Amino acid sequence: YDLTRRWNICAVITDGSAVLGLGDIGPEAGMPVMEGKCVLFKEFGGVDAFPICVKTKDVDEFVNAVYLISGSFGGINLEDIAAPRCFEIERKLKEKCDIPIFHDDQHGTAIISGAGLLNALDIQGKKIEEAKLVVNGAGAAASSCTKLYMGLGIKKENIVMVDSKGVISTSRTDLSPAKKQFATERTDIKTLADAMRGADIFLGLSVADVLTTEMVQSMNEKPIVFALANPNPEISYDKAMASRKDLIFATGRSDYPNQINNVLGFPYIFRGALDVRATAINEEMKLAATYAIAKLTKEPVPDVVNSAYGIKRLSFGPEYIIPKALDPRLLTAVAPAVAKAAMDSGVAQHHITDWDAYND
Repeated sequence: YDLTRRWNICAVITDGSAVLGLGDIGPEAGMPVMEGKCVLFKEFGGVDAFPICVKTKDVDEFVNAVYLISGSFGGINLEDIAAPRCFEIERKLKEKCDIPIFHDDQHGTAIISGAGLLNALDIQGKKIEEAKLVVNGAGAAASSCTKLYMGLGIKKENIVMVDSKGVISTSRTDLSPAKKQFATERTDIKTLADAMRGADIFLGLSVADVLTTEMVQSMNEKPIVFALANPNPEISYDKAMASRKDLIFATGRSDYPNQINNVLGFPYIFRGALDVRATAINEEMKLAATYAIAKLTKEPVPDVVNSAYGIKRLSFGPEYIIPKALDPRLLTAVAPAVAKAAMDSGVAQHHITDWDAYND
């Protein structure tokens, strides 16, 4: 760490099986996306990153390939790997490697959307421990988001998850272990429409146009809808906003308010983890990043950010629940929070004592 570039280099690794918006296009075709990710690491977090595409869909073969080169890096960002294989790959690599292993499609989405959720609940005057959540989709991102939301205070009995075959319930016999943990015991909910009645939060990580205006209208007062399917959300912005005047709405798109964008997280999470030579990115670090991003949103927005987006003035509210991607304050808000959480939770090999100098 002292004499080589390992302290500041991350590998961005894929098998090309779940490339955003494109699906299973293979490792070589996934290379441009991995290169783009590396650019974002460098531009926003000052982290050197190297793209690697592995030509196998065998879990153990993939894990062994990554493990054998892991000594060259300070951290590994897994990217665009299909579920459920991605869960097993991440778990096995965490067991074998002594550096952070982070599947951004899972945890990055969870952290950024979690920050937005905290702020949306605050604006809507709802308590997270009382909120009823409907999750449409049961892949990597949906599972990780739901887990993190539970860490933030959502109660399991208030969660209904729906996959392509219907409601994930304890009566089903076709559930994987990843899905079983979210199974509801309720027998009165058979469809997504049933689940949406009286819900406070909708989280979509599925397919376009699955959510109807009638479903949104059936939700509780002051609802929150995160329609994060890419490139087209579960319900269009225009339809969603026309259906309710008391709605807070977010998508993964940059052309609408409240973009849930992973670039708000991974460059700064790795920056903090690398700066303390962390051996992992654990739950404490993920929650610290979530709270840091949520808190930053409530602070006055610098003119440089407003001018970058051609906006007269951004301020905390229904159309600004999450920072903009070009907000330079994210670096000094998120990285120190992650570094401190790593130190406090015992996974840091280097301790920062002068925080003012670190932020400078």
